[in-house]
Amino acid sequence: MRREDSAGRARLAVLALLGSVLVPLVAAGLHSMLWALAGIAGLALAAVGVWWTLAHTGVLRALGTALSVTAPVAVLALYATFGMLGPALLSLGLWLLAVTAARTALTPAHTASEKAVAEAPKAPWVLMNPRSGGGKVGRFDLVDKARTAGCRVALLDAGQDVAGLARQAVAEGADLLAVAGGDGTQALVAEVAARHDLPFVVIPAGTRNHFALDLGLDRDDPAAALEALTDGVELSIDLGYAADRVFVNNASFGTYASVVTDPAYRDAKTRTTLRSLPGLLTGEDAPRLRTRADQTYVDGLQALLVSNNPYGRAVDAAHPGRRKRLDSGLLGVVCVRVANTAQAARMVRGPRSGGLIRLNAGEVVIEADTDTLPVGIDGEHVVLPSPVVCRSAPGALRVRVPRRRPGTSRADGATADWPRVARLALGR
Repeated sequence: MRREDSAGRARLAVLALLGSVLVPLVAAGLHSMLWALAGIAGLALAAVGVWWTLAHTGVLRALGTALSVTAPVAVLALYATFGMLGPALLSLGLWLLAVTAARTALTPAHTASEKAVAEAPKAPWVLMNPRSGGGKVGRFDLVDKARTAGCRVALLDAGQDVAGLARQAVAEGADLLAVAGGDGTQALVAEVAARHDLPFVVIPAGTRNHFALDLGLDRDDPAAALEALTDGVELSIDLGYAADRVFVNNASFGTYASVVTDPAYRDAKTRTTLRSLPGLLTGEDAPRLRTRADQTYVDGLQALLVSNNPYGRAVDAAHPGRRKRLDSGLLGVVCVRVANTAQAARMVRGPRSGGLIRLNAGEVVIEADTDTLPVGIDGEHVVLPSPVVCRSAPGALRVRVPRRRPGTSRADGATADWPRVARLALGR
């Protein structure tokens, strides 16, 4: 992005931010503070409703569902009655515009340093999971396209030893390993590639392809990743370890990890989650985790997520945050501690509520009052001895990617660094 474009977007962000503050002040004067407090109260009640829905059953769950819907609707109706709905929506729209412009004004950080590739591989192997992503391997004709590109293709059967097949490929002379499948499969083969110092290619044929997203790959055209074989660059990125298990994205502990242990989860995710959560959040067997991230100690946690490099913003399974880089040598840590209704209401305060704690560390230790811990590693369920030590292996993996890829110009993972945006807007 040219500097002139960045400066223009920065000025737009600053003006939109000022507008989002001035609109309610002009519409309601000093009373705008009361309207803001009413909105915050509505959000707090909605948070309580969500907590009751997730943590309880029966009448309290029904009340929680109703409260989570009626509280924000009541606030909007109150705004409309007193002529504040229009200014409130305009102010919200300006704020969203300000945040978006601020993020896109800043030059996105590079995922990792790029190194030119001297020559194409002579014996590339591609491991493909035909069931991943609802059958993307077949839908995008990846087998024939990979073979045309000179690759030897191995199709994975259900229950097959993925890492063992990757080791077999190395033993038979593979000089590059590639995977068309989900992030869990990617992690298993990435470990083998890192151990043998082989380049690794990601073909985004899974459901969400979070790893491919952070590498800047085109997730809508998995076959485009094959361009890395003939017109690629190489990145040296970190790998995360949970005990002896590699993860390319994250390892989750606590509530989510316990839910995915249920055999019914694969076929009925929402129903299984709602059935399991009350016991996991407030029952006698609810997990209580403790963690030490470098010199910081936190206890009383229901859930914890350790990521291979920190996420730019809070992680949401439907709209995942992005990692600014994959070569910082640090793990990102997101801790959730919401044990009662009052703590749920305070979540509207954001990081200051104490319910959501974010840390960065080179090593993270997670423990509980049990001998083992269920862990979700890149979406795959495993059980590890407690305590679990997570660490980063800086620059352990050589990833080959296409020279031209759409995600390198995006700034999805960027946060709104307002001091920097203001300096850019002023031309400094």
